[in-house]
Amino acid sequence: MTVSGVRGIIGQTMTPTLAAELGAAFGSHIGGGTIAVGRDSRPSGAMVRSALAGGLLATGCNVIDLGIVSTPGVAVMILERGDAGGVVITASHNPMNWNGIKFLTSEGFAPPPDIADKILARYRDKSFTLADVDHVGHILRDDSTHERHVARVLDVLDVEAIREKNLKVVLDSVNGAGGRGGHMLLDRLGCHVSHVNAEPTGLFAHPPEPTEENLTDLCDAVRKHDADIGFAQDPDADRLAVVDNHGRYIGEEYTVALAARFMFARKPGAAAVNLSTSRMIDDVAAQVAGGCVVHRTPVGEANVARAVLEHGCVMGGEGNGGIIDPRVSTVRDSFVGIGLILNLLADEDRPLSAVVDEMPHYVMLKKKFELDRDKIDAWLRRVPEVVGDGRLNDMDGMRIDWPDGWVHLRPSNTEPIARVIAEAPDSATAESLVKRVTALL
Repeated sequence: MTVSGVRGIIGQTMTPTLAAELGAAFGSHIGGGTIAVGRDSRPSGAMVRSALAGGLLATGCNVIDLGIVSTPGVAVMILERGDAGGVVITASHNPMNWNGIKFLTSEGFAPPPDIADKILARYRDKSFTLADVDHVGHILRDDSTHERHVARVLDVLDVEAIREKNLKVVLDSVNGAGGRGGHMLLDRLGCHVSHVNAEPTGLFAHPPEPTEENLTDLCDAVRKHDADIGFAQDPDADRLAVVDNHGRYIGEEYTVALAARFMFARKPGAAAVNLSTSRMIDDVAAQVAGGCVVHRTPVGEANVARAVLEHGCVMGGEGNGGIIDPRVSTVRDSFVGIGLILNLLADEDRPLSAVVDEMPHYVMLKKKFELDRDKIDAWLRRVPEVVGDGRLNDMDGMRIDWPDGWVHLRPSNTEPIARVIAEAPDSATAESLVKRVTALL
């Protein structure tokens, strides 16, 4: 278990017994109250939800069944209803045979590591506080998530500015949980919508991670419909990738930078992103009169969310296409990303391709090394040897920022793996930065 929850393969590592016991562990930790439970569209979702709900009910918690909804939608419902917490049944971008369980606090974001550890300890020790027959919880249904979520997003947008543009949008919801609410949002923004893979069947029309190789059909659809923009959601709709008006994959790293471009122009302030996120957001911040501050955090949505609240940020995000607007919730939200980027198009009154082409261009490389933790730790201890004229950040592994780019070496929290991410204006420079660090192995 991490701050991102638990994931496993159905029938193997993700079983009804596991789900029920994790529900009992979370319910025991919460100590009663009402828990909002939503799920993405995977065919296994009903089974995992039912088992988990049984564990929650056994500890005296009441369950509000939200049905098939996005992860940010569950966060919104916790805030709207004042629930004691929430659970999302999702494996995010993993294939269909996976499913997962993600816990949310009463503040609507993932629990910090110390709380996640306490929940996991309860599960491992089977330290459940079970209710007697008079205090077992009950289940109610609430189908208002999409409506409330969309309304909350619309409240933070310049809706009329978007409506005046009559934008043509292609939305790919990958047969996940974001289709109904995503289409509803675009309709209310006055967009002409071509919606592909809209039905929430969980039978993903293509590999569900919104990467370039998985979105060729979306790129073709943007060209076919002569659309102004294309958006791709992942199955639980917390991530967003972008395709420009030429059908060119812009990608997930641009999602944060484009949203920040609009936010900083309208509402200058601070932002929080993790250490593995592109420095494009730093460039955008530097272009604002007086400058905007970008706070870096360890990798993990909960870490970004806490920094957003702690520093009073106007937004947060991660380079995987996740945007956080604290006025809506403190969870990554593809609906927020869609709205902010459409507002950017309305404000700049020119094609997305023109906006992107004038932004700094970087090449990002990602490499993975299978190593024992002691070897990774020895590697990390040597990284300061190559800092030179760079700036070192050691809050999550080691990140070094040099004038010509940066590299981030980070151990996995769950596997014997080290990840190296480098970014530079060109691939040759990015490769040289990777070699500078991997030479220490």
